[in-house]
Amino acid sequence: MSSSPLLAELIDALRCLPGVGAKTAQRMAFHVLERDRAGARRLSAALGTAVERIGNCTRCRTFSEEAVCGFCASASRDRAALCVVETPVDQLAIEQATGYRGQYFVLLGRLSPLDGIGPQELGLDRLAARLAEGEVQELIVATNPTVEGEATAHLLAQLASGAGIRASRIAHGVPLGGELEYIDRGTLAHAFGGRQEL
Repeated sequence: MSSSPLLAELIDALRCLPGVGAKTAQRMAFHVLERDRAGARRLSAALGTAVERIGNCTRCRTFSEEAVCGFCASASRDRAALCVVETPVDQLAIEQATGYRGQYFVLLGRLSPLDGIGPQELGLDRLAARLAEGEVQELIVATNPTVEGEATAHLLAQLASGAGIRASRIAHGVPLGGELEYIDRGTLAHAFGGRQEL
């Protein structure tokens, strides 16, 4: 235990970050105090400002400093295509890796009854209202290929079907450049089952 209550508090606070345990938090705390106090002040200021000023878009629920984010406000994006993702990080990955130019809806999670996350927590009532507006013609489901992600995808497909909107699911399987002998059994089975005609 540290002789400094402030140091102990800093170490404990750093543990809220994903993947940061006691030792890593201690290493981070000692580093900023020993070698980079200016960086620590910059981090503190940026973190404080972000926590106070970044909220969620009222239309798609992604992170935004404005009531309506740039994706939703842009007139150049295709309003007929709506891609549903679990998190803002997933949205960023699609933006950086694809040429997708449609709209988004961010669930901010996935169905997980054991964690108390149901349709209400995912904003599915807001998504249903958006689908009812009549602009969306295709709902692209881009949830992760986990048990919870698949359950969420199934629920989203039902929601789209009920609104008379075509639902599609992003493909899963063997990664580009991957070798079959190194692919896990579940991924390979999923890819084999979802094969397409050439």
